[in-house]
Amino acid sequence: MPGLKFQVITKIHLFISVVIVLLVSIYYGFFPDDLFRINPSTIDEANQLKGTMGLYMAFAIFWTLALFRQQFLKPALISHMLFMIGLGLGRALSVILDGRPSQLLYFGVFGELLLGAYGLWVVINYHKISSKWS
Repeated sequence: MPGLKFQVITKIHLFISVVIVLLVSIYYGFFPDDLFRINPSTIDEANQLKGTMGLYMAFAIFWTLALFRQQFLKPALISHMLFMIGLGLGRALSVILDGRPSQLLYFGVFGELLLGAYGLWVVINYHKISSKWS
């Protein structure tokens, strides 16, 4: 098993993301107007938000498994990196094409791109020193 420093460096962003993504998923699914000023007016819109909630929860569960099971770490790191960079770039594109969102969503873009970049850095640099990556 890799040392404590390796564990912290490779997993801290997964832990942070699990907490945030689980909380955000609950808001998307059940209280979208409280935090995000999203007001679904049709069942289809509510369905889309519940689908997003389920997707976010599924990733958070997978990343949680990777915190405790080494065999899930590499795929979790890659999925996390793609998830965060994809969200961040999608939101950045929306700022360019659609206009300025609320301040909370600006914070989200920054956080997603930061966590995604950290994940990319971990995947590129730390897999070289771990014998558990195969």
